Amino acid sequence: MIYDVSHRTAFDYEQRVSISHHVLHLTPRPVPRQSCLRASILVDPAPTLRSEGHDYFGNPVTRLMVQEPHRTLRIHARARIEVAPEPGVDPEADWPWDAVAAGLRDGGGGSALEAAEFLFDSPHVVRDAAVRAYAAESFPPGRPLLAAARELTARIFADFDYQGGVTEVSTPVQEVLARRQGVCQDFAHLEIACLRSLGLPARYVSGYLRTRPPAGKEKLVGADASHAWIAVWSPERGWVDFDPTNDLIPAEEHITLAWGRDYADVSPINGFILGGGAHEVAVSVDVDPVEEV
Repeated sequence: MIYDVSHRTAFDYEQRVSISHHVLHLTPRPVPRQSCLRASILVDPAPTLRSEGHDYFGNPVTRLMVQEPHRTLRIHARARIEVAPEPGVDPEADWPWDAVAAGLRDGGGGSALEAAEFLFDSPHVVRDAAVRAYAAESFPPGRPLLAAARELTARIFADFDYQGGVTEVSTPVQEVLARRQGVCQDFAHLEIACLRSLGLPARYVSGYLRTRPPAGKEKLVGADASHAWIAVWSPERGWVDFDPTNDLIPAEEHITLAWGRDYADVSPINGFILGGGAHEVAVSVDVDPVEEV
């Protein structure tokens, strides 16, 4: 499947901004089943300095400095992405989760060593006994890792209500667990905390999800959304994605932007400004399938 993605962000400031620096994670990263055919990022006012590169996790990153005084900032990221179907995953055909955790505790090289850096607490993912107790219901001794992760994904989907406006990026995992409400980033942070509490590497994945309008309704411009899900590491399969917001294994309708330990590593637009006062932010996303390149 090939998609054209448009991601518009508009900042409107109460007062003039004299200078601003921004770090953008808005260019989709190449992954085994995804190719970025072309991408561009337009910025108004035009930045004085701009550089392209990669962050610690290998995600494409754009760095900007805007020195022209401004009351508005417009960033428009566009990309054409080709996404291949996800190979079939048999969750039962995997190593026992507790054997995986024990192997990581004993050390190892190669991909296990790289995965191990996703075992620990991070700014938005802090483990505790309550998180571990919730996770443990899906992880009896000897159960295949991916089968247990699949059940955990389904439980979060069933136990929690998707509700915007009740949490913020900084809302602790423990509050999400107690409230049983949140949005995709909350559910991703919770599942990551659950997996890490059991000694299993898990990472945060940011991207886009194609949405479909209700039957008989036209799709609204800008109605698609940024999305978040997780990936757990398996010695047998490598990194395998799970989407707790939708209770599924991501496939052709999920587009990967970046991954890291949690949201803090892959925020679409980050940085600092001098001046500005209060401000408003408006985001509009479109994910449109195309027939041909």
